[in-house]
Amino acid sequence: MKERLPKKTFAALKNTLENGEDLDPNVAEVVANAMKDWAIERGATHYSHWFQPMTGITAEKHDSFINPTPDGKIIMEFSGKELIKGEPDASSFPSGGLRATFEARGYTAWDCTSPAFLREDAAGVTLCIPTAFCSYTGEALDMKTPLLRSMEAISTQAVRVLKLFGHNEVSRVSTSVGPEQEYFIVDKAKYLKRDDLIFTGRTLFGSMPPKGQELDDHYFGSIKERIAAYMKELNIELWKLGVTAKTQHNEVAPAQHELAPIYATANIATDHNQLVMETMKKVANRQGLTCLLHEKPFAGVNGSGKHNNWSMVTNTGKNLLDPGKTPHENIQFLLFLAAVLKAVDVHADLLRVSAANPGNDHRLGANEAPPAIISVFLGSQLEDVISQLIETGEAKSSKEGGKMNIGVQTLPQFAKDATDRNRTSPFAFTGNKFEFRMVASSMSIGPANTILNTIVADVLSEMCDMLEKASNFDIAVHDLIKKTFTDHQRIIFNGNGYSDEWVEEAAKRGLPNIKSMVEAIPAYVTDKAVKIFEKHGVFSAVELHSRAEIQYEAYAKAINIEAKTMISMVSVKYIPSVINYTKKLADSINAVKSAVADADVSVQTSLLKEASSLLAKAQAALKALQEANDKANAIVEVAEAAKFFREVVVPAMGDLRTPIDILEEIVEKELWPVPTYGDLLFEV
Repeated sequence: MKERLPKKTFAALKNTLENGEDLDPNVAEVVANAMKDWAIERGATHYSHWFQPMTGITAEKHDSFINPTPDGKIIMEFSGKELIKGEPDASSFPSGGLRATFEARGYTAWDCTSPAFLREDAAGVTLCIPTAFCSYTGEALDMKTPLLRSMEAISTQAVRVLKLFGHNEVSRVSTSVGPEQEYFIVDKAKYLKRDDLIFTGRTLFGSMPPKGQELDDHYFGSIKERIAAYMKELNIELWKLGVTAKTQHNEVAPAQHELAPIYATANIATDHNQLVMETMKKVANRQGLTCLLHEKPFAGVNGSGKHNNWSMVTNTGKNLLDPGKTPHENIQFLLFLAAVLKAVDVHADLLRVSAANPGNDHRLGANEAPPAIISVFLGSQLEDVISQLIETGEAKSSKEGGKMNIGVQTLPQFAKDATDRNRTSPFAFTGNKFEFRMVASSMSIGPANTILNTIVADVLSEMCDMLEKASNFDIAVHDLIKKTFTDHQRIIFNGNGYSDEWVEEAAKRGLPNIKSMVEAIPAYVTDKAVKIFEKHGVFSAVELHSRAEIQYEAYAKAINIEAKTMISMVSVKYIPSVINYTKKLADSINAVKSAVADADVSVQTSLLKEASSLLAKAQAALKALQEANDKANAIVEVAEAAKFFREVVVPAMGDLRTPIDILEEIVEKELWPVPTYGDLLFEV
């Protein structure tokens, strides 16, 4: 932009980007022309308003730069109006009742805070312009609009706080985010033989192979050649798009891996994470592989999450969550820390729903992911500072990390962190940021950061209302920090979040344990939620109710698809295969008896009886699942339907899976109709 735009235009646009000033339409006209020239020089023929509807994935409509002239020729044009505004059909996207099917008009609006990018694929080169998506009546129909609103809310309130500390030079505070993306890679040919992976993203059946992840030999292990080639191409494609892919390694489960980027503002990080997920799938497909982003594609091994690393940074470059070398003396840091703790404690239900999807129900609370109970890990250093404040009213010291001496003369000594890390915590402080570890691997990080920004903004607003009236700021801020830590210390937990003891302890503390997506959804529409979101202009009550409706519907549809896939696979794949196996056993018994009258056929007979018994159980479970799913689909009210799917259909699915998984261990491999876990996890 600096290269191509006039100095005044660039300065005006930069002012919008950095200070949140209104965008001048005349600036858009100049930017559009420069953007078009830049894109066409690199082979682009089309442009697209790239947006994020409430499907969880991205959407786009492509238009060419071509325009006819009166003399029958064409010119390549792209106006400021086309840059600023698009009109995709809004009727077929999830709206939760905001739009009737016949109300089709929707708008996309240019988000100049997220860079446009060029994408090259089979369609050629396309200029992609990140945009917000709203209805004709102005309600947000996407993930981006509420996120941008929440970023403005937290900036406004954080700047208020900083003014109280004398930082008049700060005009804007941004939330900085770095999402770590976990994923599985399997062979595409094997994937295409599994209807469950194709239709639902996870295996609905499958028995564990003799070896899983118990040896911990895959975690950070040497990367296989085929995967290394995939990672190399993935990095190149992401770098082309401006996505700063940084870290790659093997994760805990076999065939599981992770990619992490360099931090960006919450808005850009969200856009980039969507590009990461899209590009992962695209590159895998090119290489004869398939990328699985489902939270639990395989039972019995770790599932995938997305660790959302979040902090607040001023436009002058100061990280507001950096405690410094003496956090006990850093009053400003302690106030922001107290605000985050209070926000997480008061609004744990909102954080939980921000990480809720059908796949995460299989993952949260297991010994692989954070528990469904929200708590905050601070580490021994900050916990000690807070304890001093609560007990004596004054913190006089901070624990130091010291030097790490490994005990080998040739190895270097280095500075040790002041505290350890805790991988079992859903919301952990990791030095100068918080790591929200519950977010589902296939989800947009938009909702999580929208909620996190808003709840912290609300607490900062309350704090400012109090401090701005104080006659003595120093005394008031000290008392407020002490009171906030005292009132919300129950949310602090530095122990093992996987333990049964913590579940009991959390219940004693009064912390909610929201175990499923269906239980989490009502958090969107509580009086408390409506009040804070409306106060900060992030969501209206109507928009919140629509999101709850969409979530119920998404859950019901996902489980319905899974149930129908199970019914189909059992009916046309598993039962016929087991019948072939039992016939083969029966033929073997008869053949042996014909050849040798008194031959011992007890082994074949035992296998035949076991397989026939399991087949009968599978048939009965199949019928029960069909009936349960039919009843669920007959329920009109979406919340009631989602609840029925959760409480009746999901257990029926488990009942059907059990005999099929046992049969997989009995029936000979050549007769089994689909690739097994061993084939999928270890043969890449």
